Order: sequence, then C-alpha cells, then structure tokens
Amino acid sequence: MSRKTRVLIADDEAVVRDSMREWLIDAGYEVFTAENGPQALEIIDRERLEIVLADLVMPGMDGIELMKRAKELSPNISVIIVTAYGSIPTAIAAMKEGAYDYIEKPFCPERVELLIQKLVEHHNLVQENISLRQRLEDRYRFENIVAKSHKMQNVIELIKTVAKSNASVMVVGETGTGKELVARALHSQSHRCAKPFVAVSCAALPESLLESELFGHERGSFTGAIAQRKGRFELANRGTLFLDEIGEISANIQVHLLRVLEEKEFVRVGGAEPIRVDVRLVTATNKDLKRAVERGVFREDLYYRINVVTIELPPLRERKEDIPLLANHFLSKFAQENQKDIADFSPEAIELLMNYEWPGNVRELENAIERAVILARDNSITAAELSPEGLAHPTSLSKDLREVERDHILNVLTQTGGNYTKAASILGITRMTLYNKAKAYGIDVKKIDKKRPALYTSDG
Repeated sequence: MSRKTRVLIADDEAVVRDSMREWLIDAGYEVFTAENGPQALEIIDRERLEIVLADLVMPGMDGIELMKRAKELSPNISVIIVTAYGSIPTAIAAMKEGAYDYIEKPFCPERVELLIQKLVEHHNLVQENISLRQRLEDRYRFENIVAKSHKMQNVIELIKTVAKSNASVMVVGETGTGKELVARALHSQSHRCAKPFVAVSCAALPESLLESELFGHERGSFTGAIAQRKGRFELANRGTLFLDEIGEISANIQVHLLRVLEEKEFVRVGGAEPIRVDVRLVTATNKDLKRAVERGVFREDLYYRINVVTIELPPLRERKEDIPLLANHFLSKFAQENQKDIADFSPEAIELLMNYEWPGNVRELENAIERAVILARDNSITAAELSPEGLAHPTSLSKDLREVERDHILNVLTQTGGNYTKAASILGITRMTLYNKAKAYGIDVKKIDKKRPALYTSDG
C-alpha cells in the first residue's frame, strides 16, 4: 500500500482498545484510538480516516450516534459496530442506518483482520471503477460533450469543421439535448476562444428588457437606467454570442438583430452613436423556425442570416448507446459532489435507464441520476433509487412516442398536484415548454386531483 489504511478504534474499555490496536498495527494498518464518542469525532475531524471500529455501548454517546456524526464529518468513512452478543439485533439495525458490518465480543484477531481487509478491498474496487469510468469517459468526451453514438460523433465532427469559420450557426434540437454545450464547444474550438463567450436566454426576459440586455442602454434612457450599461453584443466583441431560444424573440428585436448582423454595428437604447462589433453568433431553438417563417412570425431574411450552418442534436431516445456513458458521467459527478462511494448501477437500474424514453433528454437523465445518488444507501444505484423520478415502469416500445410523452407529462403533473414549476423542473424543461406541451396534449390541470399525495419533493 502506498499509504497505510487508517483505522480508528472507539471503545471505552482500555484492554479492548490496546489489544485491537496491537493486532491491527501488526497487520500493517495505521491505528488511532479513542475512549469515547466526542474524542473519536475530534480525531475523525482532524485525520483522514477510512474505517472506524465503534463500540455499540459507550457512556455519553453510543456507537450508532457516533456513526451518524462521523458520516456527517466524513461521508465516505466506513463504520464497523462492535457489540456484545445480547445487542446483536441493535447492531443489525445499525447496518440499516449505514454501518458496513458488525463484530461480536469476544472476537478473534483473524475475524477483525478479515473484515477490515474485505472493507479495504471494497474501497479499492470503488476507486478502480471510478478510474475506469473516467478513462472510458475521456475516450468519448469532446469539450464536455460525452457521447460515442454514431449520430453524436457526426455532430462532433461537424463542430470541429464549422468552428474554424466565422459563420453563424443555428443549433436545433429538443429541450435538454445539450445545445449550449455545442455552442461552447464551437467557441472553444475557434480562433475566438481567448475572447468572451456570452450566453443569453431570449425566453427569460420580456422584450423591453431583452433589448437593453442585448444592446445596452444609456443613462436616463428609461426609468431605472441610472447608469450607462454595456449590452451582451458589446461584451462579446471579438468572441461568441449565444442566443438560446431564438424563436421567442419579438418582431422588433428581430429587426435590431438583423441590422447588427448585416452592418456589424448597433446603437444602445437611448443612444445615438453607432458601436461596431465583431461577434460570432450561435443561436439555438427547439422550434421549427422554417415553419415560423412560413407563418409570418419569424423574418425570412433573419432566418437565413442566423442559419448559415445548422447543427441538429438528436434526442436521447435516438442515441440510446450513449445512456450508460452519460449515466456513469453523472454518477461520477454527483458522487464526488455528495462525497459518496458509489461504484456503479445494478443490472436492473441499467435496464430501466435503457428502456425509458427520456422526453426531457439528457437534462432529465442528469436530474434522475443526481436524485438517485442522493437517495442511494449502498455503493450501487438500484432501480429503487431511480423509481421516484417516474422510471419505475419502463415505457412500452410499441407505444406511440407522443402517447408515451403525454402519459409521462400527465404523471408528473399529477404527482406535483398540477404545479407547472415543480413538474417542469423534474422533466428538465422550461415552464413555458411544459405548458405548451400540456395544452397540445389536452391535459387540463384543473381536473388533476391536487389532494393526491405527491411523490416528488419541492426541490425536485
């Protein structure tokens, strides 16, 4: 071992502490001892420990309380409960609370050493799995885009080719497919990479605020304009400006945007002097803008200006070979953020992930894995941890996709009592997108039983 495994023995009996300490030192471990819970917590807080042997019955703080407090200080620490024969039911209950195992008094050195050795092997296996996942992910990672499917590899090749130009690019795809990641990859691979990347969500602001956000304003140009402010075009000069949900902009903003693209200059709100800019524009939409042009709600000349090159992102249901790779990517991310030793997914969990249609695409998958990591009690994600996200019953592949999506939206809206904000967060889509989908599918939230107990928490 490059570094000895560090073990803490917490027991109020000196003879137990001393004898166990000698055994473990002889076996090659670095050992600390504590005669009570508070002293043990001080050591756990100060030292980087892997294992705690905690006596179940100690004055002031018992072994179970010590275990809970220890995991608050160090979530990855493993606890073995030491107990007398008469307390075995309590020790078994402690395992349900998060203890790795228990040993009975009186115990033999071989039993203790074997149990700790098994625990060390488990820790090593977890780390090996994490390392293996990272190597696999690195192989199929491009600018934070994790994919190995043929469709996504084609997208990546197109990004590499287009990035070298100054052409305006429109990224199209359903909500949650990763359009901003593509925009950032285009910027990172371009000659503009040392300059700013500036992102704006066009649907997040009303027209009056969006105009000021894009082009800036002069002091006193409207109520509340107490100082001059640079707009996003100005901030993105010589870099890349990403306009998400471009299909939501008004006719007035469309006119201003067309002028900037044609003349490479604009005027701040309330200003008079033109400001020249050199900006590479990348836009994104989940709408059919060609259809919007035909209906007369989107300018045809602007459409062709922003759509010199189109990059189309496939929905997750059309790139299912990427699901295990993405799931493991999110598992590593959230396990690290929550300081949990989670090695992999159970076969049932993988089957569940593969059979689900993911109407919210990669964003919904990310939300589902984050929730599963938080709920996980073991070192493997099971189907039970995924089921609260509505994945417990895989959709039938014979179902029409629209029927699948409608059923899923109705289920989530039902479980959230018709709350669009909560439901949209769970689905990984915007509230407006959810509202439009519900309307298109004829879902009436007024008819939903809002007294039904919700399976979803307010934090999604």
